[in-house]
Amino acid sequence: MDVEIKRSLHRAYRWQYFWLCLLVVVTLAMHFVIIASPSELILDETHYIPDARNIIENQETLRTEHPPLAKLFIVAGIKIFGDNPFGWRFFSVIFGTATIVLFYFLCRRLNMSRDAASIATFLLALENMTFVQASVAMLDVYCLTFMMASFLLYAGRRYLSSGVAVGLSALAKLNGALAVPVMFFHWLFRRQGRSRWFALTVVTAPVAFVGLLALFDLAVVRDFSALVDPISRIKTMLSLSSGITFAYADHPAMSRPWEWLLAYKPMSYWFSPHYLAAISPSIWALIMPTFGYMVYRAVKGNEAGLFGAAWFAGTYLVWIPLSLITDRVSYIYYFYPTIGAVCLGLGLGLSRLLTFYRERRPGKLRRTVLALFIFYLVAHLACFVILSPLFPIYWPW
Repeated sequence: MDVEIKRSLHRAYRWQYFWLCLLVVVTLAMHFVIIASPSELILDETHYIPDARNIIENQETLRTEHPPLAKLFIVAGIKIFGDNPFGWRFFSVIFGTATIVLFYFLCRRLNMSRDAASIATFLLALENMTFVQASVAMLDVYCLTFMMASFLLYAGRRYLSSGVAVGLSALAKLNGALAVPVMFFHWLFRRQGRSRWFALTVVTAPVAFVGLLALFDLAVVRDFSALVDPISRIKTMLSLSSGITFAYADHPAMSRPWEWLLAYKPMSYWFSPHYLAAISPSIWALIMPTFGYMVYRAVKGNEAGLFGAAWFAGTYLVWIPLSLITDRVSYIYYFYPTIGAVCLGLGLGLSRLLTFYRERRPGKLRRTVLALFIFYLVAHLACFVILSPLFPIYWPW
């Protein structure tokens, strides 16, 4: 009997999705442990929860600067589980976990090894900002999940479906439109296999956004006579969003995109337990070296390196000229969609260290490489323990 149990455990361990399933179970458990704490509204939940209540009671949105899809998921959570912390945040947890799963399959689709994909997914799943954004009832997690789906569909050459996913991402939050430059940069710099069918994604994305906007707005107002035409809605969203500039806004946490990398300044969402919009230092310290490494791997013809570099450029670097041109207020959590790109690059690099260790003859260098590999993963885990709201550590931010 013991032998059979050992064999079953060994088969489970050797299963290609073992580590992914373990990460999913662990992250879900951690999320649900803290989902009701605090019972008060956190940061922008003070906007979106009252808006969800108003949608339920009065069939109208108070936040016309945002598209409706993410808000409808919050409404669904309240309708199913009640107007309580579990109802507010349930679908955020589910979508945040789905993002981790989609990210793993994206890494594999980009021809990353099982080790590289597993390491990258481990880093993303246990990254503080990634965990925090999936713990609160804000719009960003829904936007990123659909964005990740669009990347996976694009990598699988399902361009029509990818365009629809981009439209859904932007319908959760307008920032979802940044998926288009990511895929365009990747398509533009590909050395081979560049398909003209990618035009389907570029065309389908805005068509899906406009067409589904009316459908989701109808789900809010539930009355055709109260429905505002999509073009007017888009103009309203763009007008209200562009009006929030550094010249007029006054928020202690607002920051320029380049500041996110030059200075480590977490943004506090809540104090006890501490919800911090803080990139894990183990990731933050290596952002620019990792981007450089992905560019290097891209030049050498590595598909994942090219996509990671395009992902970084399309979701982060574009914010720099946008900030200078529009003066639009931005916050550190706007970097949230880019963290996956950094984890992808780190997965590529760390897996090379692991390969070096396995292929190198026994000696001091081999032991040093293994020690560095283990130290980094332990340091990353320690950063998560220190920063995440799971543990009662007080921070003065």
